[in-house]
Amino acid sequence: MPGPLHGFRIVDLTSMISGPLATMILADQGADVIKVENPDGGDHTRAANNRRNGFSASFLNNNRNKRSVALDLKSPAAREAMLRLLSTADVLVQNFRPGVAERMGLGEDAVRAVAPAIVYVSISGFGETGPYAQKPVYDPLVQAVSGLASIQAGSDTERPRLVRTIIPDKLTAYNAAQAITAALLSRERTGQGQHIRLSMLDAVIAFLWASDMGSQTFVGEEIPQQQAASFIDLIYETATSPISAAVQTNREWVALTRALDRPEWLDDPRFKTPALRQRHIDERLMLTQEALRTRSAEDWLERLTQAGVPCAPVLTRSAMLSDPQVIANGIIEETEHRGAGRLRQARPAARFSASRGGPAQGGAALGEHTAEVLAELGYSGEQIEALAAREQAA
Repeated sequence: MPGPLHGFRIVDLTSMISGPLATMILADQGADVIKVENPDGGDHTRAANNRRNGFSASFLNNNRNKRSVALDLKSPAAREAMLRLLSTADVLVQNFRPGVAERMGLGEDAVRAVAPAIVYVSISGFGETGPYAQKPVYDPLVQAVSGLASIQAGSDTERPRLVRTIIPDKLTAYNAAQAITAALLSRERTGQGQHIRLSMLDAVIAFLWASDMGSQTFVGEEIPQQQAASFIDLIYETATSPISAAVQTNREWVALTRALDRPEWLDDPRFKTPALRQRHIDERLMLTQEALRTRSAEDWLERLTQAGVPCAPVLTRSAMLSDPQVIANGIIEETEHRGAGRLRQARPAARFSASRGGPAQGGAALGEHTAEVLAELGYSGEQIEALAAREQAA
């Protein structure tokens, strides 16, 4: 059975990560995603490092299951083709800097003239208004402004640190995909399309508030974050390789003391309650680390698991691929790409019981589906050739 979004057409004008990942999520769920790219190079990630046969890993990992159409939207003929395509679409996603889409003739008003009920999505870095709106934006800048780098440091007085993965881009993608689905559901009920505006800064600050902004929640009673709860990560050295273990409840704390053969910790006044254990977290974690250095990771994981203590091995990227839990869940899949050869990728995280969709189609070559899509729009072979000739001349 086709994926749950089968029958919806999404026109993707985005590049880099946040927009392409959002539309790939929807493509994986069955939507017909048509990626419109500039014939002069296309999406910037096509030129990224780590490539094979002209395809970069970055492009392939964010543009699966899409069709690629190459159009120079500065050309009137290409812009006319774009508007004809949009007249058949349910969603348009663009992540140009604020104001650029309007100058291209693809602002909301122009698009709604041909597709009144379309869901129009604008993804930006810092938002559409304000002193930072026109700044060029990359992930580290959003980590800096949102407070994420300060949170990662552990305290306001320590040197800020970046999270070593592009959290803002990917969070924005998942927020955008969910919002698009919600807007399509609303349109099914009301017949009305909406304009979704989403910035990377919005996405990260909303993400942080759930667990990291409690100190700023009560107005008038804000707590300065001058000191960290702990500078010790829940990653422990053992006699062999590192492991992670974490305890929250009293039951888990008791289980940890038994697994580590440290019954005296139960009588320690610093650790009598969850609140006291949090207050004295550095002492508690240092004692735990000292105990865990005495045995191998394999021994500790077995003992901790039997005792009911949440624990897991700490794996490298390559070791993760062969972890028995990852294999049991079928998380990593291998496919054959017509140009890039055999690929290894993570399957879509959400699995649907009744609408699983077809086999994954690897990222398309630049303009691979231009003629196919234009033919679907009613262009004749001669018109397609003429448009292609104008594109090449431009």
